[in-house]
This record gives sequence, C-alpha cells and structure tokens, in this order.
Amino acid sequence: MSRIALLLPAAIGVALLVDRLFGEPPARLHPVVAMGRYLGAFSARLTALPARAALVAGGLAWLLGALLCAAIALALETLLWQVLTPWRGAAGWLGTALLLGLLLKPLLAWRMLADEVAEVEAALQRSLDEGRQRLARLVSRDTASLQAHEVREAAIETLAENLNDSVVAPLFWFALAGLPGAAFYRFANTADAMWGYRGRWEWAGKVAARADDALSWLPARLTGLLMIAPWRWRALAREAARTPSPNGGWPMGAMALRLGLSLGKPGVYRLNEPGRPPRPGDAAAARRIAAATLLRAALLLALLAALARGGLA
Repeated sequence: MSRIALLLPAAIGVALLVDRLFGEPPARLHPVVAMGRYLGAFSARLTALPARAALVAGGLAWLLGALLCAAIALALETLLWQVLTPWRGAAGWLGTALLLGLLLKPLLAWRMLADEVAEVEAALQRSLDEGRQRLARLVSRDTASLQAHEVREAAIETLAENLNDSVVAPLFWFALAGLPGAAFYRFANTADAMWGYRGRWEWAGKVAARADDALSWLPARLTGLLMIAPWRWRALAREAARTPSPNGGWPMGAMALRLGLSLGKPGVYRLNEPGRPPRPGDAAAARRIAAATLLRAALLLALLAALARGGLA
C-alpha cells in the first residue's frame, strides 16, 4: 500500500489523539462556531418569511453555507497536497498527516461529549436540581420536571446519538471524501441542530433537516451495528423504528439493548421497553461502550479511507 493511501487513516489517528489530549480549540478558532454564526445570521429573517419563501430561502442559505465550508476545506487540503506531498520523503508525508489531522479535529468532538455526560452524572450525585440544570446544556427537551432516572436516560441517549453525529459521521465522510466531506457533513449537522425543528422553523429549516437525515443515514446504522453483537441486529432494527428520527434510534436503541436499559422521551418514544431504568454507574458504562464503539468505527473507517485513497493513487 502506498504512502498516499495511508494519509487519511493517519490523519484520523492524529485527530482522535489530539481530541483525547487537548479537547476543543478556542471558540474564536473553531470552525463549527463559525458555522453557527453563519446560520445564526439568517435566523430572524428566515423565520419571518411566508412558508414557500422560507423554504426556498432556507434551502439556498443552507446550500451556500455547505458549499462554502466544503470549498474552504478543499482549498486547505489541496494546499497540503501541494506543499507537503508524500513523495518528497517521510518528513513531507508525516507533516501532511499531522496537519490534515489537526484540520480534521475541530470537525469531531468525542472528549467534550463524554465529559459533558460525565458532568451530568456528577451533578446528579450532588442534587437532582443540579443534574437537571447540567442536562439542559445538552438537550433541547424541558428538564425542569425530570426525575433522576429520566435525567440519566436523556444523558445516555445524547451520548449514543451524538457518538454518531459528532464523531462517527464526520469520520465516515472524511474517509469517503476527505476534509471537504467532513466539513460538508459538520455544517449539515450544525444546521439541523439550529434549524431542524418544527414550529417556526417548519419551512425554513426543512432542507437542513432532510439533508442531515440523508447524510447521517449510513453512519447512524454503522454506529448502532458496531455497538452490539451481530445476532442482535434484527432486534436493533425493531427498536430503531420506534423513534420519529430515521437515524437517532440506531445508536440509542443499540445502547439501550447493550445496557439492558429502557430509554425514551416521555410521550414520544420508548426503546427496549422491558429494560430497567438507568441507575448510578450506567452513564459510566455507556461511556465505555461508546468509546469501544468509536475505536471499532475508527479502525473500520481508516481501512475504508486507505482503500479509497489507494484506488485514487
């Protein structure tokens, strides 16, 4: 296998290592923060438009932002290929892998996700009110009346769903399409998080919501299937179908089955209904399962990246 075929797998390793050691970059340098600012600049205008105009304007604003992110990422990646080409020796190859990994890192966030879920459990150990307040930083649902087991449910569900959205899916698109693929996906997922709601965003955010559904379809299933044993895949498919999201039920359902828990959102869905409510210690177990799943996904996607790059070399 050529050195160029190993560049993307090496960059994946660098990105995950930097994430593990240092976490997130400062907000002023964070590309996802910049994506959020771009999306926020349109919010008030889009939601004030009539339905049809909001649909068109929202779609165009989404497309412009997604293409801009992909174009910037492509320019940076192309610059790396030109300045530090692998065939100029080991130093050039290692430099390219290192810089590409550093550019990839802000487009994924495992350490922050795992730490935030751990903080919810730590706050819950101090008091129910503190646990609710900490959880409110992670979820959009109302946390004011949740009981302790419901706080843990929501935290574990968030961990499972965002394992895909914030880590596996960006790596998946990086493996297939390099840095532009990861940037395009991260913009789409950020747009869905900000615009993909019903109510006042019903029309303005429709393109954002549908695009995220499409781009997350394969990674979400990969995340769920890698989390549990193969003989439980049929059960996972049944559980995943219970959620209104076409994708979120796969990693959440897998986590529920793996831990033997009943997880859900009151009045919306219930996964693994025969399971028990979460207890102290389950969040830590969920983080260990998620970390092991991420390792398996990273190895698989590194292989996919090597094969894809090797075919293009």
